[in-house]
Amino acid sequence: MADTVSAEQRSRNMSRIRSKNTKPELKVRRLLHHAGYRFRLHGAAAGGSLPGKPDLVFAGRRKVINGCFWHTHSCSAGTHAPATNPEFWAAKRARTVARDAAALQALKAAGWEALVVWECELRNPSALEAELSAFLGPPGTPASALEEDAPR
Repeated sequence: MADTVSAEQRSRNMSRIRSKNTKPELKVRRLLHHAGYRFRLHGAAAGGSLPGKPDLVFAGRRKVINGCFWHTHSCSAGTHAPATNPEFWAAKRARTVARDAAALQALKAAGWEALVVWECELRNPSALEAELSAFLGPPGTPASALEEDAPR
């Protein structure tokens, strides 16, 4: 299938696709903030940036949340690939999956736990909130601080 716009217009369109502060990311951030969680953004942690620059960082809990909102997930958005230039997109998506897997492995090796939120999970906010709460624990004081204050 041929592209219906010029190369210049396609370049302009693609340059406007954001990698940070996307609508799905903002929905997750609002949900967590409203639930009482506080976090840092885009891989920011004491001592520098984390591997893969995860979307949300909970430094006291040593947990991160990353949104892979369409990277080859089994939902309809993840299985749909552009019809134009399919070889390019297949290779690009494969590189993205490999990059994400390497980043998650590097986080695990550094002692961090990671959760990936898929765009299709945003359709059910209450289920997503339950999943996030189960992953993060109660809002407020991080689990590591609770363990330090516990009687021995």
